[in-house]
Amino acid sequence: MTNNCLPSGCVLRRATEQDIWTIRRLVLSAYLDFTQLRWQQFWLIEQENKTIACGQLRNFTAAQELGSLVVVPQQRGQGIGGYLTLHLIKQATKPLYLECLGSKLATFYSHYGFEVVTWQELPPGLKFKFGISQVVKTVFRLPVVFMRYHQSYSVFK
Repeated sequence: MTNNCLPSGCVLRRATEQDIWTIRRLVLSAYLDFTQLRWQQFWLIEQENKTIACGQLRNFTAAQELGSLVVVPQQRGQGIGGYLTLHLIKQATKPLYLECLGSKLATFYSHYGFEVVTWQELPPGLKFKFGISQVVKTVFRLPVVFMRYHQSYSVFK
């Protein structure tokens, strides 16, 4: 299920300060949390000098969060999101977590070694950060899923 190759003409690169507005547009277009966008934490995938995907690793005291992963709609289904997910996993230096909305995304991330965890299993820094999501999940019964990367899972075959 994993894809270790980018489609022809695509380039992976670190974001620069000039990319902040492109990152904001992508994240907002996917209705994701735009309050913690630090361009220094982002990686981008470009095709023909257009950004077609982005994702970041947010740093916390005892963990990192894979977040703000967006692929433009017309480029989905080509392995770009998987490639970026694998790259971000490789960059992680602490236990890696994420939150997503719905079982479809949870299934996607499970293919890359992420397992569903409860809010109670999150490290303290992420409990605080994901606290609003936990309230939304409980009160509005939205399908918010918390996940942790299982270190022994090998996606790099």
